[in-house]
Parts: sequence; structure tokens; C-alpha cells
Amino acid sequence: MAKLLSNFRTTILLSLVLALGMVLAFGQVSGGFGEVFWQATLRWVHVAAGILWIGLLYYFNFVQIRVMPNIPAELKPAISKHIAPEALFWFRWSALVTVLAGLGVMLARGHAYSAEVLSFGLAGGLTEDQKGFTLMGIGTWLAIIMFLNVWGIIWPNQKRALGIVVVDDDAKAKAARIAMLGSRTNLLLSLPMLTSMAMYQTLFG
Repeated sequence: MAKLLSNFRTTILLSLVLALGMVLAFGQVSGGFGEVFWQATLRWVHVAAGILWIGLLYYFNFVQIRVMPNIPAELKPAISKHIAPEALFWFRWSALVTVLAGLGVMLARGHAYSAEVLSFGLAGGLTEDQKGFTLMGIGTWLAIIMFLNVWGIIWPNQKRALGIVVVDDDAKAKAARIAMLGSRTNLLLSLPMLTSMAMYQTLFG
């Protein structure tokens, strides 16, 4: 067992196999592999990828950005050349999977549902019944803004800051600050976004 757990790839693949076994088991006990089953499967992908995305966002903001100024200069390349690029790889691709799977859940629930969410409940007229869509729409658009921020601002500037794209020292420092502010913006938006997602699913389903 220790040998298995010592290998990251083996561990995560086994975890995935076990999870897929449970997904299939849920399909069997819930009455088949129809539309609702595929909604549930997409939601599982959405949540799993979202945990990785937001978990890394919190790692960057709670740990790396705060601790980096205290790390001796000779040790910083260990972060900037090895840990940060790997973390950013999983960060940006988990953001993409999270958003695509979330949109997939929304579309699987029908065009009318999608229109209500994306229009903050205005598509059907803002009645008492539609106000849940307003709050869910806020969370959905916050997630989309955060995703665009990852790919359009944070990642391009991190490439310069980390030396993946070679620029002069002034441009590198400027890029590092822009990337940090972009990351802090996503940190700011993350709790309202998560509140929208969690509260809506519990109260309105």
C-alpha cells in the first residue's frame, strides 16, 4: 500500500477508478443512465475540478504570495522555476474544466433554465419565483469572470513574471504585480461565487 501511495499518478488514477465505479453505481440505483444521471455526472466533474481550481487559488493567496517576500533570494528559484509553473498548469486547466462542466450542467437542464440563469432571472420576468435565478446568475457570471481572468490576465502575466516568456526586469516586475492583482481579484470574487453556488443548490436545487 505504501508503494502505491508513494506514486502520485498511481494514487490519483486509482482514486479516479474508484470514483467512476461509484458514479456507475449511482446510475444503477437511481433508475438508469438518463438525463438526470448525466446532469449529476457533469456536476461531479464541475465540483471536482472546482475544488482543484479554487484550492490552488487559495494556495497562491494564502501561502505563496504572502510567503515569497520572506524567502531568501537564493531559494526563490525553487518556487518560480518548479512549483509555480506546475501549480499554474493545474490551476488554469482546472478553471477551464470547471467552467465547461458547469455550463454543461446548466445546458443539460434545458434552454429555459440556462436563459434564466444567464439573464439573472429576467428572461421569464422578475417575479418571486425567479429571484433564485438572479442569485445563481450572479454566481455563474462571477465564475466566468474569474475564468477569463485566469486565462486573459493571470496566466499571460505569470509567464512573463516566471521567465517562461523572456522580458526585461521592469516588464517582469510589472507583470508579477498585475498577476498578483488578478489573483487577488479572483480571491475577492471567490467567496460570493461559492456562496451563490452552494446556497442555490441547497435552497432551490
